[in-house]
Amino acid sequence: MRLLLDEDSQGKLLVRLLREAGHEVLTVSDAGLEARDDAEVLAFARQERITLWTRHVKDFRALHERQPDHAGILVEHQDRDPEKNLGASALVQAAGNIEASGWDIAGQFVSLNAWRFETPPEK
Repeated sequence: MRLLLDEDSQGKLLVRLLREAGHEVLTVSDAGLEARDDAEVLAFARQERITLWTRHVKDFRALHERQPDHAGILVEHQDRDPEKNLGASALVQAAGNIEASGWDIAGQFVSLNAWRFETPPEK
């Protein structure tokens, strides 16, 4: 999967594990998009036809609803209780589960949290 990781999601461990799992990973830092607004980041992802990965759920949901023509947006929901959040390994597993399902996520807004188990949720 080709992924653009937003500023809030570009931790070194996650980037390394995603690459080791065979994903093509570009961070907003790599792309020179640091401190750009979310609309610019999504515009870049759309232009490059690369799936965007972010924790900015509300912001990107609104952008998705206005312009659903993109290669997919993967969102990582964060809970106030850190024990409920997915670690890097679980996130990589979730991405692998999505990819293994064969589901074309172009134009979709997808919660990674729902895909952490091997049995995918209903689409």
